[in-house]
Amino acid sequence: MNLLDKIRKREAVIGVVGLGYVGLPLIIEFGRAGFRVAGFDTDERKVEDLNAGRSYIKHIPSAGVKELMEGERFKATADFSLLAEADCIIICVPTPLNRHREPDLSYVLGTTDIIAKYLREGQLVVLESTTYPGTTDEEMRAILEATGMKAGQDFYLAYSPEREDPNNSSFSTRTIPKVVGGYTGQCLRLADTLYSAIVEKTVPVSSTRVAEATKLLENIYRTVNIALVNELKVLFDRMDIDVWEVIEASKTKPFGFQAFYPGPGLGGHCIPIDPFYLTWKAREYDFNTRFIELAGEINTSMPYYVIDRVVYALNERGKSIKSSKILVLGLAYKKDVGDTRESPSLKLIDLLMQRGASVDYNDPYVPRTVKVRKYDLKMKSVSLTEENLREYDCVVVATDHTDYDYDFIVRNSSLVVDTRNATKGVKERDKIVKA
Repeated sequence: MNLLDKIRKREAVIGVVGLGYVGLPLIIEFGRAGFRVAGFDTDERKVEDLNAGRSYIKHIPSAGVKELMEGERFKATADFSLLAEADCIIICVPTPLNRHREPDLSYVLGTTDIIAKYLREGQLVVLESTTYPGTTDEEMRAILEATGMKAGQDFYLAYSPEREDPNNSSFSTRTIPKVVGGYTGQCLRLADTLYSAIVEKTVPVSSTRVAEATKLLENIYRTVNIALVNELKVLFDRMDIDVWEVIEASKTKPFGFQAFYPGPGLGGHCIPIDPFYLTWKAREYDFNTRFIELAGEINTSMPYYVIDRVVYALNERGKSIKSSKILVLGLAYKKDVGDTRESPSLKLIDLLMQRGASVDYNDPYVPRTVKVRKYDLKMKSVSLTEENLREYDCVVVATDHTDYDYDFIVRNSSLVVDTRNATKGVKERDKIVKA
């Protein structure tokens, strides 16, 4: 039976490399669609948790994992030799930046090297990790073709960018349209048929490069617009104008305007990183992506603006930031998730400590910090009680979790610096400084 028929009959075995925020939702959808799925990861803890039916991602219930385990449709493993048994291999590994703000493709290319060891004829390999145009049909293809097999003939190669938005109640893996690009027409046909089994709509494009560029455009669009409102926030603050009120009024226009909101900086695995994949690749074509670079400068400066506002607010109350006790509310990069990747809260804590402040944090979704690319804070979330709040000279709202009772927080705090407009409905305005 050929691969196309196997996919259509749900008899193809799916291998997903990377069991994080992108890989795990895919596994659940393929399992529910009737496929047998193998999940691959180097993290033994993740493998152990999943095989026990436990989800380690808060917004993904364990029930979905247990459902697959009970139906014997899923197994997690750290044994990558089992890739040889998969008919379709989907790569969902990180693509960070290095300290020079250049693309780090070590996870993608390292995974491709491993796949090449076990590659067999007839397999489909799909990359989902965000990257610059040319990664799939240049670098990955070269590694896989070093086996002597040819892409589009002996094996198949495609790119389909992930579009996960953790804890978004309006959209899920199944309902978000899936862009798909193939190295050849048959590569595209196979990948499109595969994803059509688990999503409501696919969007086939002419090449892997177009698919790669699509993801970059989506996140560059967000980056530039967030930078715009961040810059206006700083300007309007000097003009004594509330930027959030301006945005709320502007978005009543039924055409030509889409609301974006300012914050303490960019976080997550996409918009702080993805645009710079294109700025780096653009140099190969003697092109300077000035818009993207400028947006990056503005967004990167926002944690420093927040610190300036904290310093100002403390000074107004006769206090110095040095030796002040400060509580940061929210360690996650967005509300109601436990994801701290590239979170601006980490930068805020680091800057506050550099200025001599004594810093704690509270986050109902992040009980303790974990080591990330730039930071290893070794901190635990403190309790949010009346007694604790009254001990701090300043409380900084960095993440606007819906779990927080902002009336309670403001009532029991001496000073609140709000970076998210989370306290907009609170009546005790004299304690609040917006940042």
